[in-house]
Amino acid sequence: MKKKIFSHNFDFYALLFFITACAGWSWEVMLFLFTEHAFVNRGVYEGPYLPIYGAGGLLLCLLLSRIRKKPLSVFVLSTAFCTILEYVTSLFLERRWGIRWWDYSGHFLNLNGRVCLLGAAVFGLGGMFLVCLFLPFYERLYERISPRWRTGICFLLLFLFIADGAWCAMHPNTGPDISYSSDSFALFR
Repeated sequence: MKKKIFSHNFDFYALLFFITACAGWSWEVMLFLFTEHAFVNRGVYEGPYLPIYGAGGLLLCLLLSRIRKKPLSVFVLSTAFCTILEYVTSLFLERRWGIRWWDYSGHFLNLNGRVCLLGAAVFGLGGMFLVCLFLPFYERLYERISPRWRTGICFLLLFLFIADGAWCAMHPNTGPDISYSSDSFALFR
């Protein structure tokens, strides 16, 4: 019998999206804090989340949770899936707003400045951590929270995210050290 892809309720995936989106935002902010010694809200939205990490986390959960006992396979597939997601997202954001939120032009083995080998490897390790270690813990934690609380938290987060998305569709977060216009690519790194 074929196992279905969606083996949990909607709130399981929505909460996982927000956990991974917030973890991604924290990772980016901390990375920038340590390398540039400044706090910068990284990303298109105003809130403390990066949807690309949330989407990547969901993608990996849906596609790789069945092979979580094979960390090397999870690493390789996470690297591939996340690199494709990052490339396509970079292309979309630049075409939509004429701005790049990241540029890896100065990094080894980059592809049009949108992805690079180091970033791909980090996403592979992050995907391996998510699928092989975090998801089993999250599944146990999720079951311990009452459905009423899960639903309430889910609706609150979705409302805030949609409101933030509506605002940022018209006014994306493009301040200093966050994005680079198409004209400034040569100046970056």
